[in-house]
Amino acid sequence: MKIAYTARKVNLKDNFKELCEKKLSKFNKIFSEDATASVVVTLYKNRQTVEVTVSDNGMIYRAEDTQDEMNDALDKVVDILGRQLRKNKTRLSRRLRDNTADFTAILPDEDIEDEEEFDIRYKTIPVKPISVEEAILQMNMLNHDFFVFINAETNETNVVYKRKGNTYGLLEPEV
Repeated sequence: MKIAYTARKVNLKDNFKELCEKKLSKFNKIFSEDATASVVVTLYKNRQTVEVTVSDNGMIYRAEDTQDEMNDALDKVVDILGRQLRKNKTRLSRRLRDNTADFTAILPDEDIEDEEEFDIRYKTIPVKPISVEEAILQMNMLNHDFFVFINAETNETNVVYKRKGNTYGLLEPEV
């Protein structure tokens, strides 16, 4: 697994990078050699946020945590990734084995402040048709509130989203 580090308002020491590589190496047996991990560490008001995003065979796994110490946040993030993988083990193994997914998801940018003019960030996402259940799985793994995808049954662009009461919604275009 290739690991890329990004530090925002903080300097990363070599011992943190070594610890990160050691902790993420336990996932090497799950991910292929082509997997890439992005580790972003951000300092904000004496709290450190560690965000890890792993991309492999078109699937994206993401976890984020904020603690007083970046090592503690890293421990929590690795635990969260492990829980995600265990929870979805059968589906993930089938998806990785079949290698049918070929899409990337929108990752959250920094919060946009309220201004007169909007600061709009554009992203493009290549997508392959997937089922509604797979879209919900991907949305939950990314810890997002919505997910845009092409529905395999209708071949239309759809959006799944989280609703109150732990339910999901599906937006379909009216033709």
